[in-house]
Amino acid sequence: MDQLDETDKVILRTLQKDAKKTAKEIAASLKLTTSPVYDRIRRLERLGFIKKYVAILDKTLINRTVTSICQVSMRYHNETFIENFEQEIKKLPEVQRCYHLAGQVDFVLEIHVRSLEEYHDFVKYKLSKIENIGSLNSTFVLKEIKQSSEFYI
Repeated sequence: MDQLDETDKVILRTLQKDAKKTAKEIAASLKLTTSPVYDRIRRLERLGFIKKYVAILDKTLINRTVTSICQVSMRYHNETFIENFEQEIKKLPEVQRCYHLAGQVDFVLEIHVRSLEEYHDFVKYKLSKIENIGSLNSTFVLKEIKQSSEFYI
């Protein structure tokens, strides 16, 4: 983090809120010229602080209104089984996020689908087919209280 000065942090915070902001717009808000701000943005990209630019979609408008948090426990914990699970999960477009945990469960998945019926089919025909799953525990989101892709810096 010592590679970032306060101007870099302001640029990153600004781009996290609106990635479509131009270097010119950011420069104006910082009372700087465009060229150095553009160079800073490119440096932040090159150094890996900015991984990519994305559009965050409205789940309701794209009909992905059912969100499940699924806890997965493995039967066996050797490297091959874990790596296989991770590779298979990456192939499933319904899985938005996957975390490998230390503790009671091995993985937590955030899954977005259109309906409970679609979730049932996802578990039955896709998730349960992955080798070495010992147990699945699904919970469903009733209301999303906070959703953010912004990091505090």
